[in-house]
Amino acid sequence: MAAAEEKKQDSKNADKCIILIGPPGAGKGTHAPKLVETYNVPHLSTGDMLRAAVAAGTELGKKAKT
Repeated sequence: MAAAEEKKQDSKNADKCIILIGPPGAGKGTHAPKLVETYNVPHLSTGDMLRAAVAAGTELGKKAKT
């Protein structure tokens, strides 16, 4: 994709916010990378963030663990 076209695509997706909600095993982690690739949006996993905070022993991690 040409740089100008890619920039145009990025600006079209700048206002996109896709939130995947579902129980464990519903496919959120399976579909998220596909959405990242298709729509060029970042993937933020709050579950991964909380697990990392717990593992690091941060204040938030301590609260999440209890």
